[in-house]
Amino acid sequence: MINLNVNGRAVALDADPDMPLLWAVREELQLTGAKFGCGAAQCGACTMHVAGTPVRSCMMPVSAVAGAQVTTIEGLAGDKVGQAVQAAWVEHDVAQCGYCQSGQVMSAVALLRGNKKPTDAQIDAAMAGNLCRCGTYTRIRAAIHAAAAKLA
Repeated sequence: MINLNVNGRAVALDADPDMPLLWAVREELQLTGAKFGCGAAQCGACTMHVAGTPVRSCMMPVSAVAGAQVTTIEGLAGDKVGQAVQAAWVEHDVAQCGYCQSGQVMSAVALLRGNKKPTDAQIDAAMAGNLCRCGTYTRIRAAIHAAAAKLA
């Protein structure tokens, strides 16, 4: 058994220790917000937070997060920063196909938790590991600035 805390809930998973965190969360816990994009930790669609830090869950063995606090996009529902980012995403019509958006939101939330008023360069650096095939990067940047302003 692998014990961890997902979105504030203690869970015990009977999973292969080498199973990627992404699949453990999606298949064992039915939390499907994080997506499989590349399987090589290059696109960011699978981003979750482990102890508050964004990680690419497609390459993270579930055993590596034993005992840790894991937050998925579903866990942001009651979170002030998460709510501000999600509202800004809607306000700025960021999502087109939506596939990468949970990872984008998770990275944006992590950025705003550590930097209350990021510059364009800081946003670009924080979001560099998240790819969007639809190319909504300018709207992502605008939404992050809007969320930061709401949180100020």
